[in-house]
Amino acid sequence: MSNKAFILQRVCIFAGQEFDPDSDDKVKEILRDKFNISLPQRRSLNESLQDAASDHEIVALILRYRTSA
Repeated sequence: MSNKAFILQRVCIFAGQEFDPDSDDKVKEILRDKFNISLPQRRSLNESLQDAASDHEIVALILRYRTSA
């Protein structure tokens, strides 16, 4: 299993459902609805995720998935 696939598996387990972490809309929806996390306003979703990554484990996992090769 590749590292990216492993991270995806962890993200989906943490979220309790399968979803595409590359989808900006789905990421915002999951974070808002399941975890009550509001991301800071930035130019891109990845920048918002970076700013909140240390506060929430799921945010850090999504960011790792989105930035891994």
